[in-house]
Amino acid sequence: MQQLIFTNDVAQALATVTAGKHYNRTFVLVDENTARLVLPQVQSALADAHVITIPAGDTHKNLETLTHVWSELDNNGATRHSLLINLGGGVVTDLGGMAAATFKRGIDFVNCPTTLLSAVDAAVGGKTGINFNGLKNELGVFQEASAVIISTCFFATLPATELKSGYAEMIKHGMLESKSEFDRLLDFDIAHASLDTLLSLLETSVKVKQRIVEQDPHEKGLRRALNLGHTVGHAFESHALHQDKPIPHGYAVAWGLVAETVLSHVKMKMASSDLQALATYVRNNYGAFYITCDDYPTLLDYMHHDKKSVSGEINCSLMRACGDVETGVTISDDDMKAALDIYRDLMGI
Repeated sequence: MQQLIFTNDVAQALATVTAGKHYNRTFVLVDENTARLVLPQVQSALADAHVITIPAGDTHKNLETLTHVWSELDNNGATRHSLLINLGGGVVTDLGGMAAATFKRGIDFVNCPTTLLSAVDAAVGGKTGINFNGLKNELGVFQEASAVIISTCFFATLPATELKSGYAEMIKHGMLESKSEFDRLLDFDIAHASLDTLLSLLETSVKVKQRIVEQDPHEKGLRRALNLGHTVGHAFESHALHQDKPIPHGYAVAWGLVAETVLSHVKMKMASSDLQALATYVRNNYGAFYITCDDYPTLLDYMHHDKKSVSGEINCSLMRACGDVETGVTISDDDMKAALDIYRDLMGI
């Protein structure tokens, strides 16, 4: 089982998870931002580690950057008995996890997420990957980190955009958990939260994901529930990336949650009050992803090529009610277009 450590003493946690393991070399993967802002805060626990730095941003989560990490490991003496610590946001944990999982057929790695989004989403659950050929996370493997150290101590300097991006995934987990958890998250003021309070909320949210992943580690059934909001969200994200106007992943998920909750209401009779509450919250806190009818063919094409598709169909996880999800629901093009129409109305487009 993946070890989850919730603490704001990250340096001590890093020392604890590496103690007694006898790794021959330790490597730390950071991006340009975490190298400057975060690494100095935990340097005491990583004095002998070799630092690998990659460019910041999702546009660099690609094969070229992955090859650079492999080369750094290889050129600096990494063996199957080495450790890679991924210290950063989702790009670092996704790409670093894939690098570790594939280098010499797999070396140990520890994820230390530095953003709310990576803490609640990318760093936990064993998914690794990179973008390829214009598609999000098109290449990757399932491989859990040896440990994940989850903290809120790095969040004080995060812009509101980053906090909201991660919070969208927490809202998704709340919807999967229960009506009361969904309502609690919509009532919480993420913009003015204390970091200790947020750590407690984050622990609850991450454990929702952990329970699901433990039952279905390779996404054969129940784990597909975690894709709620992501079929449409990934299409929005890919569309924006193709236009060279990348959007935060969590924002794409928030907008995708609205569109897929529309489908949940239409096809599964989910309560309209929950749809309205979600749409209002997302519109007020995330704005809207602007689309017109002219964008529908491109968005549908992305959905047909989504990894969840078995034979080219559009595949979503939908909800009958908060806490009651059905995975693998096939959506026709016409139904998805209608849902996008209603999304635009709800978002004021």
